[in-house]
Amino acid sequence: MYTRRVRACLPCLIGIALAVAPAAAQTAIRKPAVAGQFYPGDPEALRAAIDAYLVTARPPSAARPIALVAPHAGYVFSGQIAADAYRQAQPFEYDTVVILGPNHTEPGFDGIALFEGRGFRTPLGVAEIDTGLAAALVRADPDVTWRDRVHAREHGIEVHVPFVQRLFPSATILPIVVSTLDPARLDRFGRALATVLAGRAALIVASSDLSHYPAAADARRIDRATLDAVASLDPAAVRRTVAAARHSGVAELVTGACGEAPILAALAAVRAMGAARARIVSYANSADSPAGEPTRVVGYGAVAIAGGDQPDAAAVDGVSVGDEDGPLTDDDRRALVAYARATIERYVRTGTAPLARDAPAGLQRRQAAFVSIKKGGALRGCIGRLVPDGPLYWLVGSVALQAATEDPRFGPVRSRELDAIEVEVALLSPPRRVASAADILPGRDGVVLVKEGKSAVFLPEVAVEEGWTREEMLDQLSLKAGLRKGAWREGARLFVFQTEVIKEDR
Repeated sequence: MYTRRVRACLPCLIGIALAVAPAAAQTAIRKPAVAGQFYPGDPEALRAAIDAYLVTARPPSAARPIALVAPHAGYVFSGQIAADAYRQAQPFEYDTVVILGPNHTEPGFDGIALFEGRGFRTPLGVAEIDTGLAAALVRADPDVTWRDRVHAREHGIEVHVPFVQRLFPSATILPIVVSTLDPARLDRFGRALATVLAGRAALIVASSDLSHYPAAADARRIDRATLDAVASLDPAAVRRTVAAARHSGVAELVTGACGEAPILAALAAVRAMGAARARIVSYANSADSPAGEPTRVVGYGAVAIAGGDQPDAAAVDGVSVGDEDGPLTDDDRRALVAYARATIERYVRTGTAPLARDAPAGLQRRQAAFVSIKKGGALRGCIGRLVPDGPLYWLVGSVALQAATEDPRFGPVRSRELDAIEVEVALLSPPRRVASAADILPGRDGVVLVKEGKSAVFLPEVAVEEGWTREEMLDQLSLKAGLRKGAWREGARLFVFQTEVIKEDR
């Protein structure tokens, strides 16, 4: 998308050449590289997504943040945690937001890079770069250079810019890719950044996701240790913790923090600025999103750093995954179907989804469930899971998203349909094998058929709605499984279950 500018400078002119970007370059605007992929490409949808996340974000404390740590994955996975971080700064005014991002796209670059231009474009418009501040930083630290190519496809900074535009519309930005782990260089850069920010109402954002690709339970343990280290404001502790995770032998773990360098740079800066307080605001991983799955996850954390004499207690919150066996209350039922509806509406309108957190205790159990979408009394989508692979609240959001977008019998639900659809949640009892088809009672029993490595399921109401006899239902179930009609009569295993159907009160 962008070409690299290569300049040769005489030794006696290096200071001048690095301190000021070329005039032509200062007019350049970086085009969005991941709009429509990591976050909504439509301006209205993007505003709606950010605003929806902010409504449910963790409330701020009284302390004014001078720095945040926030994730940079697709909004559908990490948008809520990013919003939790930015919500801590929302009550305050900032004239400059410095975004320190990692280097995902230029493996040969080991340095600190500015963008030679006047702004970053997103669907919300152009976020203006403080070019004077950028030039001052280059003068203050010889390790800082102008490198468009490093910024051209880097999403770790880009995904933060819409949050800045939405919350601090009059602020300028200073996007910096930090791609070195050298302690001396990072310390020098942090002190230089603190110097050039003196007298400004500035906010530093360190862009980093946490553990990459372990199972969810391993991620929670590893990420908690990383967040504790960040909250200690001790760069050495962060280095030790990330290194320990990398060498821990946890299956599929690639890194404990892909933005380790931006975090270390931010800590160097805030220590020079007198920071003494850090608060872990929230945590989740991709398995906590309705779009995620628990066997291969990425972790996300929000940390707010402020000045003060005493550090805050680092109390991380997150998504509870405990099991509860008590009966569901009416409030539980309403919350469950409301979450299914909210997941569908948010995704259809913005391409994002609400995080499965703050669930009532009764919805943290593990129970199989289906979500059905109907329109005018006719089925519009239905997907579920017979094996609960996560807490009920999360599972219902996950299958609601699939029912709205992935049921192969229907096209995806469109925004114009949202007011017309009805959402139902069916909670399933554990499947029980029956000796013969004669043990199945249509209307009472849902049925699972398994044969020749193929399977299919009908909820109890399907036979009633279609007016099928037991034999007709089993014939149709055989066809749904990709078998011949009547295949259920010989060699098939049949299981039954019952459901509790929760309908919207609309």
